[in-house]
Amino acid sequence: MLTLERHRLGANKTFIFFILLDTVEFVTAVAMASNYARRMARLSARIFGEVYKPTTSRSMKVVKLMSEEPVYLQKRMVDYYPPHRETANLMRYLRLIGLYRDEHEDFRDEMKRVARLKGKGKPKKGEGKRAMKRK
Repeated sequence: MLTLERHRLGANKTFIFFILLDTVEFVTAVAMASNYARRMARLSARIFGEVYKPTTSRSMKVVKLMSEEPVYLQKRMVDYYPPHRETANLMRYLRLIGLYRDEHEDFRDEMKRVARLKGKGKPKKGEGKRAMKRK
């Protein structure tokens, strides 16, 4: 985590401390007085995707939120519901090639077939009521 601190040292001199916190024990502070050092710190922050300007605790919340993985890519959100659609498509394909027997679908197909034999099914295109009126 990177933080920047500014300290006034009298007569319009400002030292910027660039603090790198890797672990609790290891803290390094480098005083940057020159323009070159400030520019290098800014470049380093841009390269490593870190914040250059000092952040308040309020804006650190936003930094933390933006650095997390998006919710729609998190595994716990993606796998929240079981893959019903993929499973249904797989079962339909297995039934089509004859490796799976779905009795309910077989019953529905049989009922459709019987209804067509009785003349209860949909008419073919051009054989409906409106088409018969024109003829």
